[in-house]
Amino acid sequence: MTEYIVSNIISTSLNSPQRIINKVYDKIGFNIIHDEELRHLVVSRICSPMSKKATVDYLRRHFREEVSLQKIYRYLDKLYNTQQELVQEISVKHTKELFGGNLGILFYDVTTLYFEITDKDELRESGFSKDGKNANSQVVLGLLVSRGGYPLSYSLFNGSQYEGYTMLPIVDDFVQRFNLGKDFVVIADSGLMSAKNVKLLRDGGYKYIIGARIKKESGRIMKKIIATERRCGVFNDIKYPDGDRLIVGYSDERAKKNAFDREQGVERLRKRFSKGTLTKADINKRGYNKFLSVSSGITVSIDEEKIKEDAIWDGLKGYKTNTDLSPEKVYEAYQNLWNVERSFRITKGTLDVRPMFHFTPRRIEAHVCICFVALKVYKELEGLLKLSGCPYSVDETLKIAETIVTIEIARPENKDTITKTLCLTEEERAIAYLIDTHDWLEL
Repeated sequence: MTEYIVSNIISTSLNSPQRIINKVYDKIGFNIIHDEELRHLVVSRICSPMSKKATVDYLRRHFREEVSLQKIYRYLDKLYNTQQELVQEISVKHTKELFGGNLGILFYDVTTLYFEITDKDELRESGFSKDGKNANSQVVLGLLVSRGGYPLSYSLFNGSQYEGYTMLPIVDDFVQRFNLGKDFVVIADSGLMSAKNVKLLRDGGYKYIIGARIKKESGRIMKKIIATERRCGVFNDIKYPDGDRLIVGYSDERAKKNAFDREQGVERLRKRFSKGTLTKADINKRGYNKFLSVSSGITVSIDEEKIKEDAIWDGLKGYKTNTDLSPEKVYEAYQNLWNVERSFRITKGTLDVRPMFHFTPRRIEAHVCICFVALKVYKELEGLLKLSGCPYSVDETLKIAETIVTIEIARPENKDTITKTLCLTEEERAIAYLIDTHDWLEL
């Protein structure tokens, strides 16, 4: 019997990752986009991110999908021209359904995506790089996500764009395109905190919670901040003259980190100072100059008083808001900003969105759009794995799935074929339900 089966095997494939991802892709609603190229590119971006040329070979070898490179390039142009908007509409509709039709909270943040070349154009430009690639050309990516880290919308900006100028255009555009009204709170970190941004948010009728720059407050507010009780879970609710509130809290963990970072920086400074190697460049470095004192424009010394003054702020963190939420709720909401940061880590790490090797704006936009869809599918799969009690992460699950072999066997007696997926190890059997059933998609 074994010899009969083996002799009639027509083909084998390692397509279990593809089958799992395809189910999630369809559940979200991306299957209404009938171009299979998008599906293939998203699957390969999640499973094995690589160049478009290498992707063609990967799809053929692992999933027996024959897709030509020229067809992929033609599709990138189509995606740019006609489907970017639809992709985001599908993502927003699905995310709203997850939260009962009400998004409630929007998290916004910015990152940079670099190229391995220095060529510049209307989109690619050098600027401050969050990857430390200041010599490379780059684009700026703004991303809106919901609770749970589900991506909602994105925009690309010229690589030299100051990140503080990106938030309002994206939020306004998002609200208008998807007719959301103003029944939500925008949350962003202190890097986007400026008087102009706060005024624009307020004038636009938005509710917001933004990380505050408490060391730059006025003298009156600063005294109230410093008076905050140094105890976890206790908040100082300070009123601004314009009606906004500054919620200040304390954390032992943050205090330890602040002290450690300062001690490390000062120690490096002392070593340079004692060796006589302190330079003008050191004075201009962030983290150095606030502890230095320059007299007569020539003499440089370490200012011990400034070090003591800095320690007063250890453990304190402020949140500027115009909501009527309790301090505890403001704090809790802001803490979820890590969802955007994690989305960037997944996009840059697991999905390898950068470095980018496309050179035209439309191909760059299309590449980022594919990564956006892949991030949405990844996050939905992550949520479903947790709900179904899967003991593995997304990456672990797909790694295990890569080892599962599917065989197609001919049945000469009736000229039919049968397909069998072989889950042989304990790990493979633990995720077999993801391949064989659909019940887990309804959780």
